[in-house]
Amino acid sequence: MFSPSQADVRRYFCEVYAKSRAGEALEALETIASLWIAEHPEYHADLSDADRALGAMLHAEEGKTNPFLHLSMHLSISEQCSIDQPRGIRQAVELLTHRRNSLHLAHHEAMECLGKMLWESQCAGRPPDGDAYIACVQRHATRD
Repeated sequence: MFSPSQADVRRYFCEVYAKSRAGEALEALETIASLWIAEHPEYHADLSDADRALGAMLHAEEGKTNPFLHLSMHLSISEQCSIDQPRGIRQAVELLTHRRNSLHLAHHEAMECLGKMLWESQCAGRPPDGDAYIACVQRHATRD
């Protein structure tokens, strides 16, 4: 299992942003990351300076969204859907996308469920509950 450090994640997204802006060839996962980066212009300043991004790890600003966590969650959900793991997540996100008429909005709602699942898993010291995660996404898809 790949377990990048916080610094690795920040460097990765900064490098993808730089490569994308320079028009360089991107690997498959980098292409997906660049698409999510493009959906979030509010993060471009954070991604434009890797040294500043690494320095910012030491002092998180309260109330400010962590762009690296946010983009990582987009990338995770994209990957989960591509391989349908946990089983059923692809269909749940597709349903939510259809109901919201936006993949981006669907991801943001799925992130709430993903974050909740991970939080509960860590608090309980148990493996993540994929069934509860999918059920949460499905509940989002059925509410207006």
